[in-house]
Amino acid sequence: MAEFILARENGRRIPREDRIFGISNRAKTAIAEKGRGKVINGTIGALLDDDGKLVVLKSVDDVFRQLKPNDYAEYAPIGGIVPFREAVQKAAFGAHVPDGYTQAVATPGGTGSLRNVISNYSEPGDAVLTTDWHWAPYGTIAGEIGRKIAVFEMFTEDGKFNSAALQAKCSELLASQNSLVIILNTPAHNPTGYSLTEEDWDEVIWILKGEAACGKAIALLVDAAYIDFAGDEEKYRRFMPKLAQLPENVISIVAYSLSKTYTLYGARCGAMICVAKTLEIADEFKRVCEYSSRGSWSNTARIAQVILSRIYGDPQLLKIVDEERKVYRDMLNARGRAFSEAAAECGLKIVPYDAGFFVSVPCDDPDAVSKKLEEQDIFLVPLAKGIRVSVASIPENACRKLPPMIKAAME
Repeated sequence: MAEFILARENGRRIPREDRIFGISNRAKTAIAEKGRGKVINGTIGALLDDDGKLVVLKSVDDVFRQLKPNDYAEYAPIGGIVPFREAVQKAAFGAHVPDGYTQAVATPGGTGSLRNVISNYSEPGDAVLTTDWHWAPYGTIAGEIGRKIAVFEMFTEDGKFNSAALQAKCSELLASQNSLVIILNTPAHNPTGYSLTEEDWDEVIWILKGEAACGKAIALLVDAAYIDFAGDEEKYRRFMPKLAQLPENVISIVAYSLSKTYTLYGARCGAMICVAKTLEIADEFKRVCEYSSRGSWSNTARIAQVILSRIYGDPQLLKIVDEERKVYRDMLNARGRAFSEAAAECGLKIVPYDAGFFVSVPCDDPDAVSKKLEEQDIFLVPLAKGIRVSVASIPENACRKLPPMIKAAME
């Protein structure tokens, strides 16, 4: 039987069901049949409380409930309303604004940023470079617009960021392409929870300065979707001024999302923010990215833009939001520590973890291990090189219980 009837394959491999949502749906079915206490659903990429309910910041919800129809019903400009474009730069950079020229363009979540960067800073047929451990939809986004994903090995044998592998792959791709997009997901990397250190960043900047000597266009996309659930907001932004050290033919773009930071997953709002060496390059960024937005989703929902603008327009409200988020961030990081400690105690090797929603366990046959765990009503996500565990979606006691059970399934 033909795989496609009327639709065109166009070089894509389109599954009949999204892998992660398929596993998540099976977990939800098991919970409905057996009860929440009998099932561990470690698939969800959203923060849940210990009762399995979605965490929604009350302080943000209060702003939402005070809005008037005109605050959310009117179209937003393609690039976002002006107060949002100003507020989102404050949200992304904090006290660590890089020198240089910045511009912000509203996008539907971090995903929109990825799509626009790949579309405008690479050419059809190009490879887009990222780490071997990465969020699988990077490949989907690239493939939809005629690009592909290339990877470099993220970690050395001793668990350090593999800057030598990054440099080698950059050189290889720039030898055959006129441009290169590099995606680094940090801090609190999805799916490993690793955060590049300031020393890692020094090496990245040094590498890109060297590679830029060829004169070709390079775009460094920092996917910072999880930045405000990594830890101290200012500490994890200290790397950002380093982006201004890059030469003129390297543009840095920060993908910032309101989904996690403000628990506005369904509002689908974020921004892409450039750090450019010249005003002309920053203006070009705004122009081409707004053009691409118009040709895909047109404009982004206004409601989350207004919410963020209101929060940053009221210092006391911003303080309340930040304090409420910290409570849940502490809960999340306690779960991550519990998993890491239990893994160390039972001898389960995990990918170097710092913070965030996910922990990953390397293994030779992720699908088989995942299937074995499902037989015990434990639902995790198999990746190319291992198993992803969402510590964001399971309570601390389950985080402590899981590592020996994963180890047993692997053996």
